[in-house]
Amino acid sequence: MQIHETIDSLRAARAGAGRVAFVPTMGNLHEGHIALMRQAREHAGCVVASIFVNRLQFGAGEDFERYPRTFAADCEKLAAAGVEHLFAPDETVMYPQPQRYHVDPPHEQVAILEGEFRAGHFRGVATVVMKLLNIVQPEVALFGKKDYQQLMVLSNMVRELAMPIEVIAGETVRADDGLALSSRNGYLSADERARAPLLHRLLAGIRDAVRAGGNDFTRLEADAMAALSSAGWAPDYIAVRRRLDLQPPTQTEDALVVLAAARLGRTRLIDNLEI
Repeated sequence: MQIHETIDSLRAARAGAGRVAFVPTMGNLHEGHIALMRQAREHAGCVVASIFVNRLQFGAGEDFERYPRTFAADCEKLAAAGVEHLFAPDETVMYPQPQRYHVDPPHEQVAILEGEFRAGHFRGVATVVMKLLNIVQPEVALFGKKDYQQLMVLSNMVRELAMPIEVIAGETVRADDGLALSSRNGYLSADERARAPLLHRLLAGIRDAVRAGGNDFTRLEADAMAALSSAGWAPDYIAVRRRLDLQPPTQTEDALVVLAAARLGRTRLIDNLEI
């Protein structure tokens, strides 16, 4: 695997690479990331990954400074997964001057759910991903479903700006007890890790209830929020939404997803299940 720290180096390698599938990451890689790398191989002869912890998507008081940097271990995992090229710029490469041009996703897509609790987050995500896509110029880009709202925002960005890129979604990878793999799971204490699968169990309960014909979404959401609170969590939201645009559903909708975010101790976990 070749490691590129500059745009010129990456672009020179990309010029002779043929069809490219690209997986952007912030590092601290787990099996969910590696599954995306393997999936990328199914769609292109050359797989490019990136590692860059993007300051723009972190809000005040969030975990930019303490976000785990595990570069050597990440490189070993990527090489073992068959990734040909890793783009690993520092901030002086990605932002050689203050970033004054930004991608602002539509308000109705980013003022809800995650955006309600992380103001400016998706502006930072969309801006850095747009920049990375311009640098790598892949034919295919892969993003995980665990960050469901992010996937929607980025898919819409690529489509509405007529970028010649196919966006492919990767399924969420879970531990045996159902907890969605996340770089932030490492923040959990042993006790918190044992309690963390409750989030998935509650989402699965809502999914099963809706599949069985339940359509009182407000009650289902409220009951799950109360269950988290009584178990010592601090929930931000549990919401049944349309997959297409993450807006509240009507009772006749069938393409739905249930999404959640909650804090367990100091760690904020997100998850979702399609219904």
